[in-house]
Parts: sequence; C-alpha cells; structure tokens
Amino acid sequence: QVQLVESGGGSVQAGGSLRLSCAASGHTYSNKCIGWFRQAPGKEREGVAAIYTGGGRTYYADSVKGRFTISQGNAKTTVYLQMNNLIPEDTAMYYCAAGEEGLPGGCFTYGGSWHGSDLGYWVYWGQGTQVTVSA
Repeated sequence: QVQLVESGGGSVQAGGSLRLSCAASGHTYSNKCIGWFRQAPGKEREGVAAIYTGGGRTYYADSVKGRFTISQGNAKTTVYLQMNNLIPEDTAMYYCAAGEEGLPGGCFTYGGSWHGSDLGYWVYWGQGTQVTVSA
C-alpha cells in the first residue's frame, strides 16, 4: 500500500510562488506515474501535471504550462510541484496521486497533449493541501 503525503500549500498573492511536495511513506518512486490534481469548490477534480519517475518525462495541463514544473527528488521518495506566477484561478485543494509500479498509468499523451488525467488511471491518493491565491 502506497501512502502519499502532500505539503507546502498556503496563501499567496497573485504573481507569487509555492512549492508543493508529495512524499511516499515507506516507499520509493522507482517506476511510477505520479501526478498532481486540484479541485476547487463546486468544480470537478482536474489534472495539473504528471511525471513518470522511471525516465523523468513530464506532462502538463495547458492551463499551467510555462508556470508550473513537476520534478522528482534525487532519492526518488518525493515529487515536487513548483508553482510560479500564481493566479486566483489556481486556488484549490491540490492532491498527489500515483499509479501502479511499472505501469504507465496516466503518463501518456495523445495528439501531442496530456490525456492521462482521467481519474481511472490513478490508484493511490493523498489527503490534499490547500492553495489559496488572492488578487
């Protein structure tokens, strides 16, 4: 069983930055698809970014390209989401998710865009960390 723990959320003004962390409890991200999702009140959960830890390939939603960067730590126990130039529309609860070891899960593209954000590709979820961006 993989346990994911998010941290790093908070409140910032528009234009500010935050770095979220997703730590795997008692586990390493050897060959997994790890993703970040967010859910604002009254809205569906949406994919933000993903990384396949086996080779480091990254995937992004169009709404965050150029502003957010997903990466993994050297020890492969933590995945980060660096969020720059935040806007009020980024306000949401942010969740970390993981697929099964050795499977691509949600880490794939179709027609040049990331199409792995469907919740069915993701097996393990963290409890979330709140991000609030004020105008």
